[in-house]
Amino acid sequence: MSQLQHKDTVSWINLDGLHNTSIMQEITTTFNLDTLVVPEVLNTDARPRVIEYDNCTLITIKMLMLNESDGTTVIENLSLILTKTVLISFQEQKGDVFEPVRERIRKQKKRIRTGGTDYLTFALLDIVVDNYLYVISVLGDKIETLEENLLLNPNENTITEINNYKRELNFLRKNIKPAKEMIFSLAKTDSDFITENTYIHFKELEDNISQANDATDSYREILSDQLNIYHTTITSKLNDIMKFLTVFSVIFIPLTFIAGIYGTNFQYIPELSYKYSYFIMWFIMIIVAIGMLLFFKKKKWF
Repeated sequence: MSQLQHKDTVSWINLDGLHNTSIMQEITTTFNLDTLVVPEVLNTDARPRVIEYDNCTLITIKMLMLNESDGTTVIENLSLILTKTVLISFQEQKGDVFEPVRERIRKQKKRIRTGGTDYLTFALLDIVVDNYLYVISVLGDKIETLEENLLLNPNENTITEINNYKRELNFLRKNIKPAKEMIFSLAKTDSDFITENTYIHFKELEDNISQANDATDSYREILSDQLNIYHTTITSKLNDIMKFLTVFSVIFIPLTFIAGIYGTNFQYIPELSYKYSYFIMWFIMIIVAIGMLLFFKKKKWF
C-alpha cells in the first residue's frame, strides 16, 4: 500500500492486490464507506461502471499495460473510491501506469496540488486512457508494417499475422468500448464529490476515449482491407500460374497428340543402336523434372 498526500486535506491511497479482504474491510470502517463497496471492488470481472453511494463514488475501469518483453497486453481491474478528502485506488497487481501522476505530486505541481480528489481522479483516468492510445499505437505500427510486407511479399504467414492482430484488436475493443460508456456516464453524473471545474476535464476525457475507440475501429477496417488485398493478390498470383500452365499445355498437347498417333516407330532412329540411349533418356527426363520444380520454386508457386 502506498499513500501520497498532495494537499493538506487530500490524500491518495493506493493498494496493490485485492486478496487481503481484512485490510479492505478495515479501510471501509476507517473511512465510513458503504458496506456494498467491498464486494463491488472485489468483482474484478465486472464491466467498467460508476456507482453512487451516500458518502463516496465508486469508479471502475480496465487498465491496459504493454509488456515490453514479449509485446503482450496485460489487463487488470482498477477501482477508484472517491470521497471529499480521500481517493482510494485498488489494483489487482503491483505496478501501474501512474508514475507521471506521482511525480507531479512529488514536485508539487500547481494544478495537482490545488485540485481536490475529483481532479486527482481525472488525472488517474487520463493516464489510463492515454495508455489505451499508446497500446493501440504500438499495435497500429505493426499493422501498418504488415501492410507494406503484404504488398511486397505476401505468404502463408501473412494470413496468420492478420488473424493474430485482429484477435488483439478485438481484445482491446472489448475493454475500451465499456470504458468509453463509463466515462461518458461519469461526465453526466451529478455527484457531490465532483466540482463543476472538474467536469470540464471529464469532457476532455470523452474526446480522448472516443479517439481510442475510433482508432480501434479504424485499424479494424485496415485489417479487413489487408485481408481482401491478401486474397486478391493470391488470386492474381494463381491466375498467373494458370496462365503459364495453360500456354505450356497448349504448346505440348499437339506435340503429344502427334506422338501418340505416329509414335516413334520409324525405320531409322539413330538412338536405337546406341546401348546407353535408355539411360540417357532417363537422365534427360529427371533433369527436365528437376528444372521445372526449380523454376516453380523460383516463381514461388509452391
